[in-house]
Amino acid sequence: MKPGIHPKYQKTKVVCACGAEFETRSTVPEIRVEVCSKCHPFFTGQQKFIDTAGRVQKFRRKYGLEEPEEVNEDLEVEAETQIEETLEVKEAEEEREAKEEASAQESQQSEEQEEK
Repeated sequence: MKPGIHPKYQKTKVVCACGAEFETRSTVPEIRVEVCSKCHPFFTGQQKFIDTAGRVQKFRRKYGLEEPEEVNEDLEVEAETQIEETLEVKEAEEEREAKEEASAQESQQSEEQEEK
């Protein structure tokens, strides 16, 4: 190696967003990471929500740009539609279960009366 042209290889402190810290070696004195082996779902076996929400929104926040109103309105309408659809499906399932339970009770009562 040629002397004087390579960066210094030193002990480095790695700090994760979850608060975990450990030491390794690198050419920079400190490294900050978002996910480490103590909080990554692959290593912990637990699912954790990692904010991957819109890169566009993150960019707009970073540079102080406002989101167009029509995008916000479209997202709100889409969310409301999904909520309504989910509620309708749940109501339909509850009605179906209630009908099945009622028919099961009726058949059980008719069987009891036939036995008498």
